[in-house]
Amino acid sequence: MQNITQIIQEAVQNLFNEQVTVELTRTDEQFGDYATNVALRLSKKVNQNPREIAQKIVDVLKHDSIEKLEIAGPGFINITLTNSALQQMAKAEPAKSLKNQVVVAEYSDPNPFKVLHAGHLYTSVTGDAIANLLEKAGAVVHRVNFGGDVGLHVAKTLWGITQELGGELPEKLAEIPEQTRSDWMASCYQKGNTAYEEVEEAKAEITAINKRVYVFHSEEDRTSPLAQIYWTCREWSYTYFDAFYARIGSKFEKYYPESQTAPLGLEIVRKHIGDVYEESDGAVVFKGEKYGLHTRVFINSNGLPTYEAKDVGLAVKKWNDYSFDKSVIITGNDIVEYMKVVMKSIEGFLPEATKRTTHLTHGQVKLAGGIKMSSRKGNFLRAVDVLQVASEANKLANNQEDAQVSLGAVKYAFLKQRMGGDIVYDPNESVSLQGNSGPYLQYAHARACSILEKSTLGRNTEPSKDIDQAERSMLRKISEYSEVVEKATLELMPHHICTYLYELAQSFNRFYEHNRVIDDPREEQRIQVMSIYTNTLKNGLELLGIHAPQKM
Repeated sequence: MQNITQIIQEAVQNLFNEQVTVELTRTDEQFGDYATNVALRLSKKVNQNPREIAQKIVDVLKHDSIEKLEIAGPGFINITLTNSALQQMAKAEPAKSLKNQVVVAEYSDPNPFKVLHAGHLYTSVTGDAIANLLEKAGAVVHRVNFGGDVGLHVAKTLWGITQELGGELPEKLAEIPEQTRSDWMASCYQKGNTAYEEVEEAKAEITAINKRVYVFHSEEDRTSPLAQIYWTCREWSYTYFDAFYARIGSKFEKYYPESQTAPLGLEIVRKHIGDVYEESDGAVVFKGEKYGLHTRVFINSNGLPTYEAKDVGLAVKKWNDYSFDKSVIITGNDIVEYMKVVMKSIEGFLPEATKRTTHLTHGQVKLAGGIKMSSRKGNFLRAVDVLQVASEANKLANNQEDAQVSLGAVKYAFLKQRMGGDIVYDPNESVSLQGNSGPYLQYAHARACSILEKSTLGRNTEPSKDIDQAERSMLRKISEYSEVVEKATLELMPHHICTYLYELAQSFNRFYEHNRVIDDPREEQRIQVMSIYTNTLKNGLELLGIHAPQKM
């Protein structure tokens, strides 16, 4: 529609010597395909009646894509496209608005020594969809994640492990079955966390281990018994992460461990003591009150980098590695204020990086009924549990064990909810073949493929210009796809794609219910429309990271 907005802008310039940004909005089908309120916006500027302005614009507008122009209400201009233009729009690709831009997408961010919970599954699914949208817009996307392989949670886990093993006995790790390693480490973390909070002696021991962990990454201590336990269990975690990501179809170019970002963050924070950070009671802090934020510690009184300093190191590493045009970070919304302080401090010495960074957040994943998950107390839902309950619900509801359908059900159930608030997951609803679900859309695609296979006519010829009203209505809905993708990309909100695909499938169901395709005199035209519809549905599902099956 770029050409039409351009000729309207040129008409306004020629008629009224005014420069305006023309916005076209979808209108009810009975009124046309698009509408613009440009005449109403011009009215005060040129001191003329908006309907008169609209008429002057309509009188000079001529474009091969326009079939009809009408003035409605106080001065809206309704635009009806030609059938040919509508068909071309239905097949059009979304605009490459980010062509060749470098984008770093950071999401998932699992911590070694801890189990992946439902929140990691959510941010992985959402991050993949957002990265797909950015790539579709022409960006060169680097998918990365970040995790804490050093820090207090590691020390708590190591303490718990030594309690379970009866001491610093790395040789006893061989007794832990491979299939239970991640859960075993999670239980050790919970044991260490409880002890840290309730037993002073254990707290002191864990604090001492925390200091030792940082030394494991130097030449000073890489072979001691505790170091051997650390390196073995760290590798267990990475193997576990890789297997899980392969299962859900996520791929990352780079993993930034805190052991790498911590030294850099420590160096940078110390370098900027005086101009960005300041010393306070033996620690180094950033005082955010002057910016409407709060004070946070970046180096503690023991000289160790806090999470804040590690995030400083991460931000600088990403900037040095990619010199990005845009950086997207996806986390839970529990660290919104934390991130504001960290990013504000980085602005003091690397302003361009913070200017190009967008922080997206989400709420907690809850089961239907409002149950929360927390890895701290152990009453959490593991990421694999979500996939398992979806598989069981799919088998019970649809009598099938298709892993792609179960996975699609989970992904769509997450993605159809607007990012920002809590995510409520209902396993039974997610696998339903009725209503707004992933399997419903997967079945819609498989059904369309089945119909296409029954036709002996070619699919690649242009639809006839004499399309009837039902075919036109279907093409009109399909033509919204590129606009929806562009909106979802601009806002970084995949739920727009979900809403559209559901409406698209509903539109096709209504079309097919009242319009015979196979062995109909209009079979050729309708097969072409169906082919465009099927491709659009497939493309949309793939943007969401959901498999589009040809059979179900």
